[in-house]
Amino acid sequence: MTFEQQWIEYDYNPFVLFSAAGKILSLNAEAQFLLGSATTEELFNLASSYANISFGFKTTFLELEFGRYKFFAITVGYEDDEAIGIKLYQAPSFKINKPKPIGESTNIYALVDLCILSYSINSKIIFEKDFDPTIPDIIIDSNNFIKILNKVYACYENNQKIVTKIFYRIGEHIKFEEKKYSLFSVEISAKNVDEEKLGELKVLIANTNFYIDVQKKITINIPMILS
Repeated sequence: MTFEQQWIEYDYNPFVLFSAAGKILSLNAEAQFLLGSATTEELFNLASSYANISFGFKTTFLELEFGRYKFFAITVGYEDDEAIGIKLYQAPSFKINKPKPIGESTNIYALVDLCILSYSINSKIIFEKDFDPTIPDIIIDSNNFIKILNKVYACYENNQKIVTKIFYRIGEHIKFEEKKYSLFSVEISAKNVDEEKLGELKVLIANTNFYIDVQKKITINIPMILS
């Protein structure tokens, strides 16, 4: 692998090269992760739709989201009718201007299961779980986390199904006291949301050290502090 090829391989932004028929000819490491959230057909159609009318390269600024991946722009390029490439630019990692979290070493799965259990006992809601099983015990303020997660589930209580995912945020980190920590997320989603309880949730999280992304899905982003 040449030095230039290594730059592409280890780029933080996904790159995929397709044949004219939509078959992947090559891709970098980050694109391999992306294909866990997006299909080959989706990416090829994206490249075809935003390609320049004539040969060459074209950069387009747009908002894209595939699973936990968010992008703010793409570049599509081709020099002939045999192949077309696409590079997707990941949105910058969020910044947390809050003090380093304090708490006790806790199993995050146990906390989430406890909250789900409290809601499922007297409820007909189906709680679907999609957990990455490799996250170790981390330092977290358990009491506040449980309060927040219970409030999140309350926002979605008028649904037949609530989906909870726990996953690593690949390539993202937060720095406390000049030390970097990887991040993972607890993401909750459902079809309908109670706007009044959503407002109560926003008030609650404003007074905590948790970073929470409130959009169509509610995502609690947590640093991997092990000790």
